[in-house]
Amino acid sequence: MRQSYLFLHIAVILAGFTGILGKLIQLNEGLLTWYRILISSLALFIILLITKTPHPKDDKLRMAGTGCIIMIHWLFFYGSIKYSNVSIGVVCYALTSCFTALLVPFIQKKKFVFSELLLSLLTILGIGLIFHFDTTHQTGIILGVISSLFAALFTIVNEGWVRKYDTRIINFYEILGGTIALTLLLPLYLYLFPTDYIFPDLKDGIYLLILGLVCTVGLYQLFSEALKKIPAFTVNLTFNLEPVYAIILAFILFKEAHEVNQYFYIGLGCVMLSVLLQTWLTIKRQPITSAPSGGSESRTE
Repeated sequence: MRQSYLFLHIAVILAGFTGILGKLIQLNEGLLTWYRILISSLALFIILLITKTPHPKDDKLRMAGTGCIIMIHWLFFYGSIKYSNVSIGVVCYALTSCFTALLVPFIQKKKFVFSELLLSLLTILGIGLIFHFDTTHQTGIILGVISSLFAALFTIVNEGWVRKYDTRIINFYEILGGTIALTLLLPLYLYLFPTDYIFPDLKDGIYLLILGLVCTVGLYQLFSEALKKIPAFTVNLTFNLEPVYAIILAFILFKEAHEVNQYFYIGLGCVMLSVLLQTWLTIKRQPITSAPSGGSESRTE
């Protein structure tokens, strides 16, 4: 159990580090995302070959389609960081739970949960405070909000896959689908958002390898290993620490504490209060000793 909890917290730190690497890598968000998913898909292909994991006969195309959603999420997530900073990007990512609460009743035909709607309003209030009073980062905030919408959509759609297939198979076909889609769209993307910096230098190449291999493939493997002994809901609750880790790292590495005003902290307080209350409600609804479900949610970072 100690090893499983160690794996879990390393995975959360790695998830928080994806935003840090997004800031460090000089490529624009389109190329950054393309290199990330290309490296990840190649690594997963090799892993599947080595482990001789059987491929499914059906659902490959639909899993690939789900991967297009996560690809779009990453595009907007890194766009948010590029146009603002890491702290803004990860705070906006906290809206994912809000959008999930709003979308699930429509997509899965379930009833609205009143407590989740209230907590969603608290999160929206926090983002609204940051957006209204921090005009220098409004473009980044808009991109971050769109990013969280696609993250929520991915989580809902992906929930069905994790109950049917091996996590490595799901990740491979989803990331492969995102890679193919973005490869086809990349010429148009670069035409609309031209850049002279297309090929990464040595430093960016190292960062991309870390992002693709460690913070994507490695993160998902640690996540899966943790789920073998730790209840899925406990794993998901622990991932609520992801924005905290990311903001602390950003403040240390990029001195972002000087880039935000007091309303950022007020808005952040509202967002974190919403996360803490959601954690408390989840603990109240389900005992910590419950058996692992195999993973009811996939991480998007």
